Amino acid sequence: MRPEKPSDAPPDATSLHAAAVAYLARYSATRATLSRALNRVVDRWLRGASGPDAPAMAALAKRAVPEVVASLVSAGALDDAAFATRRARKLARTGHSSAATTAHLAARGVPPELIRTALAPGEEAELAAAIVYMRRRRLGPFRSGGAGPDAGLKALGAMARAGFDGATARRALSLSEQDAAEMLARNGGREP
Repeated sequence: MRPEKPSDAPPDATSLHAAAVAYLARYSATRATLSRALNRVVDRWLRGASGPDAPAMAALAKRAVPEVVASLVSAGALDDAAFATRRARKLARTGHSSAATTAHLAARGVPPELIRTALAPGEEAELAAAIVYMRRRRLGPFRSGGAGPDAGLKALGAMARAGFDGATARRALSLSEQDAAEMLARNGGREP
């Protein structure tokens, strides 16, 4: 994505399109993250550019960014809904709460209606994510060694900080190791 040297020609729609394709070849992105990346390309060029007309050329390049992004969306190379669905599944599989997943997707510029669509519905999906989280952090039924008098409160606090609501956290912490393992097996609870 970086120009070879600061004195390169100013970015235009063609060079921004090439930079966008290179970015998408390496990263999964949303419209917002791709727009930020392309604006950084223009800003990087401007920092190394000289001449009185450089700011005007950079402004012209920044006006081309939405057109480049729109062309990639219409070509099917960029799909916020597919990104949100894939990322939400991955985050749930790795033990992230729906609140943490919502925050993650919102930070990447996914619109709220797509976030709601991408999240797995139901308490069972949230409970499965909580169990994966407990296994990863060795909490509750996955705790090894002796439990101190305040181990349950510490585990509850850790789960609350991870975004799990109190009812889900208490339900997950009350499971036996066997019940938790069975639920993980039913829900394909493997970590990547």
